[in-house]
Amino acid sequence: MSDRMIVEPSGPLRGELLVPGDKSISHRALICNALARGEAEITGLLDSADCRSTMACLRQWGVEFEQNDDRVVVRSPGQDAFHVAAGLLDCGNSGTSIRLLSGVAAGLPFRSRFDGDESLRQRPMRRVLDPLGQMGASVSQDRTAPFWIDGSDRALRGFDGDIGVASAQVKSCIVFAALRADRPSRIVEPGPSRDHTERMLTAMGADIDVDGETIRVVPGAELQTSDVQVPADISAAAFWMIAATLIPDSEVTLPGVGLNPRRSGVVDVLKSMGAAVEITNRRDVSGEPVADVTVRSSTLYGTRIDGDLIVTSLDELPALAVAAAFAEGVTEIHDAEELRVKESDRIATTSAMLTAMGVEVEDWRDGMRIVGGNPRGATVDSHGDHRLAMAAAVAALASDTESGPTTIRGASAVDISYPTFWSDLNQLRRVPT
Repeated sequence: MSDRMIVEPSGPLRGELLVPGDKSISHRALICNALARGEAEITGLLDSADCRSTMACLRQWGVEFEQNDDRVVVRSPGQDAFHVAAGLLDCGNSGTSIRLLSGVAAGLPFRSRFDGDESLRQRPMRRVLDPLGQMGASVSQDRTAPFWIDGSDRALRGFDGDIGVASAQVKSCIVFAALRADRPSRIVEPGPSRDHTERMLTAMGADIDVDGETIRVVPGAELQTSDVQVPADISAAAFWMIAATLIPDSEVTLPGVGLNPRRSGVVDVLKSMGAAVEITNRRDVSGEPVADVTVRSSTLYGTRIDGDLIVTSLDELPALAVAAAFAEGVTEIHDAEELRVKESDRIATTSAMLTAMGVEVEDWRDGMRIVGGNPRGATVDSHGDHRLAMAAAVAALASDTESGPTTIRGASAVDISYPTFWSDLNQLRRVPT
């Protein structure tokens, strides 16, 4: 990517900001309602490149969408009436799209071919293709995209066993296939990954039981479409939470943020570092816990992030690494090897970004050691990774004012998950657009 953004160190961030809808829930609201026959309205949907990839693939199977900004009406003939796609199902940069829709494809009586952009083609796909093959779907032998899945040869069998990685994408893929199996499935994951799929499908009538990290799916229930109000995305909110913590005299309120306990590790980590985070007006919206989050500037201290905290804050780790770079003392991140197979190798790219800004960083196979200090402006690269671009922006905002601005190469990567990021930044800085 050749585009660049120059970000100056910032004065106080102040105000109330409604961040875009949750990306994970947006994907699932589209897919789950597409499986049922009928019409549903989704409000607060994240209008991003990733979610548009999911909609484009579902359209190829026969689902219709009527969109007006963050409001989308889904009209579906139901999964039984899906037809063969005219061409490749292009998932763009979206790992959520390609992995979740693979589970749907396993239950369709025809072959579906998946592909994505250069970044997505580097991400591991055997983690979904292997269990789908065990369930009886015919799958290609490819380890990465492009690949194909064919559910026409024989009936899907139920899945019974461990999935090996605490991944909501892998788990959801198997759950979608399990809805079409000939017998119940038992899915066991090694850690508490996000549970949006189980919550949403249960609300739509699926026979799903969750006991800790064991999910049981009984096929055969008829799904009913369900209107969904998507909460504000905690992954997007995390950037402003951390920026407000780091920049003196800041106070930012983020209303309606989704605080699903399997997603809210970033709040726990920031509090352990000494951040002033206030949670108010807790409520449930469309089956998901939601609250208003207010963050005020404070001094942070180094901490250790590992175990279940990694699973519940995985997407936020690049931003938390930035927080660690400004904290007093040392922060260590362990058990995060999954970061190496995201949109970029986020251990390597985050380490390179912070090193360029003068931070002492040591990275290892499953994490990194960050010595807090006084990061300075520099030229850094997003490597096409949306979360890295936004983490770099937060570091730039909080950097030493005497060191000058930070130039972010590939800044438009934010469009993948947060297209209004730069305008929202200007809103909090009170900069005219």
